[in-house]
Amino acid sequence: MLLARVVAAVVGGLALYSAFPPLNWWLCAPLGIALIVASLYGTHPRRAAWLGYLAAAVFLFPTLAWVRTIGDDVWLMLVAIESVFYAAMAALVALVFRLRWWPLWFGGLWVAMEWVRGLIPIGGFPWARAAFSQGESLFTSYAALGGAPLVSFAVALCAALLAHACLGRRRSPLRRAVPVVLALAVPVLSFAVPRPGDEGRTVNVGIVQGNVPGRGMYVLGDEPAVVLRNHSNETKRLAQAVRDGKLPKPDIVVLPENSTDIDPYRDEIAREIIHDSVRDVGVPTLIGAVVAIGETERATRSLVWDPVTGAGDYYDKQNLVPFGEYTPFKELVLALWERASLVGRQSVPGDKPGDLKMGPVTIGAVNCYEVAYDATVRGTVRAGGTPLVVQANNASYALSNLPTQQLAMYKLRAVEHNRAVVAAATTGISAYVTPDGKVSWQTRELVADMNVVKVPVRTQETLATKVGALPEWALMVMGAAAAGFAAWRGRRRGDRMRNE
Repeated sequence: MLLARVVAAVVGGLALYSAFPPLNWWLCAPLGIALIVASLYGTHPRRAAWLGYLAAAVFLFPTLAWVRTIGDDVWLMLVAIESVFYAAMAALVALVFRLRWWPLWFGGLWVAMEWVRGLIPIGGFPWARAAFSQGESLFTSYAALGGAPLVSFAVALCAALLAHACLGRRRSPLRRAVPVVLALAVPVLSFAVPRPGDEGRTVNVGIVQGNVPGRGMYVLGDEPAVVLRNHSNETKRLAQAVRDGKLPKPDIVVLPENSTDIDPYRDEIAREIIHDSVRDVGVPTLIGAVVAIGETERATRSLVWDPVTGAGDYYDKQNLVPFGEYTPFKELVLALWERASLVGRQSVPGDKPGDLKMGPVTIGAVNCYEVAYDATVRGTVRAGGTPLVVQANNASYALSNLPTQQLAMYKLRAVEHNRAVVAAATTGISAYVTPDGKVSWQTRELVADMNVVKVPVRTQETLATKVGALPEWALMVMGAAAAGFAAWRGRRRGDRMRNE
C-alpha cells in the first residue's frame, strides 16, 4: 500500500511537470494532481506531508531546471524550500478528506498554498503555479473571471473530482459517475465566462530583440556597451525596413530589459547611441536600463525615450529577483557564496505602477520576473496600461525552459485582463500575444530580430481585473475553514473516545 502511494506521488509529480512548457501537455495538470490526491487519500497528516513533499520535489526539479544556470546548489535549495509548502498543504488535505465535498476544500487549500508560496520567503516565488501550465487550454478562460488563482482552483477541483471517482470502496456505478461528470463540467463551463470584445482601435508596435554575446552568468560578454550597440543597430535596421516599405511604420518601439548595458544618465556616449537610434526610427521608444541611484544602489528601469527630447517618464521594477538584483541577508550571504558578489550595486524597488504615456497610447510596463505577480500586473492595468508591454532579459537562461514558461504567463495575463501583451527580450522569446491569449508572432532564441505588429488597444476590464484578489481570498478562506473544522472535529472525536 505504501509503495503504491509513493508511485502515485512520483508519477503525479512527473505528470504535473509535463503540463508546463516546453511540453505544454496541459491536460496532464489535472491528471497529475489527481494522482497526488490519490497518494494522500486516507493517510495520517504526517505521512501525507512527506508524500506531498516527494510529489512536489519530483514536479519542481525538472520544472525549475532553468535555475541550474545560477548553480546546482541554488537549484537544490530552491526546490527543497518550495516543496515544504506542498508538504504543509498535504498535511491539511489529509484532514479535509474526512469531510463531505472534500474536492472543494482541496481546491481552496491548493490556492492558499500557491498564495503563501508567492509571498514568503523574501518576497515569495510564484512561478510554477498550476495556472501557469494553462496558457492555452480549456481552463484558460477562468482567468478572465478570477485571475490565475481561479484557474489553479479549477484545475485542482477537476483533479480532486477525478480522484474522488476512483477512490473509496462499495460505491455504485452511479456514485462514481457523478464526480466524473462534474470533473468534465469544470473545463466545459469555462466557455460561459464573459469576455469583452474588440473596440476597433489599434496601435503599431515595433519589437526589437538585439541578442547578447555572452551566456550563463556572464551574458553581457567582456566588451563594454556591446549589448547597447546590438539593440541600437537592430533598431536602425527596423527603421530602414520601414523606409524600404518592408514593415509598416510603428507608433512606438519596445526594446528589452537591459537593452543598454551602460547607464544612459551617467554616460554621454550611451546617451548619444540611444538617441541616434531612436531619432532614426522617429517614434517614442521604450528602453531597458539599469541606472544608478546614489552611490550604492540602482534601479531596473523601463525608460521612455523621445526622438526629440530624449529620456522622459519611467517605471522602476517593483518585484526584484533575490540574489539576482539584490542580496537578502547581504553580509551572511556574501561571506558564504562568492557568486553573490556578482549582484554588485543593490537594486531598490519602484513604488508606482507602470502606466507610461507613449505616443498615442498609455502602455502598461511590466518587467520580466514580475509578470508572475498578480497584484503588480493588475495594478498596471488598473492604472490605464494598454497594451501590456513586458521587457525581459532571459539571456542567462537561454534555451532552458524559462523563456517558454514566461511565454505561457503572457498568454494567461492577456486573457485575465483583456489586454494584448507585447514582449521584448534580449535573446528571446520576444512575442506578441492577442487579448485572447493566442501567440500571433514570436522570435527564435539567440538571434537578433525585429518586427512591427498591429496590436488591438482595449480598455474594457474583465471581472478579474475589477474584483482583484477577492476570489483568491474567498477560496483560501474556504479551504482554511474546512481544514480548521476538520481538525476541531477530529480533536472532539478523540476526546470523546478517551472519555469512554
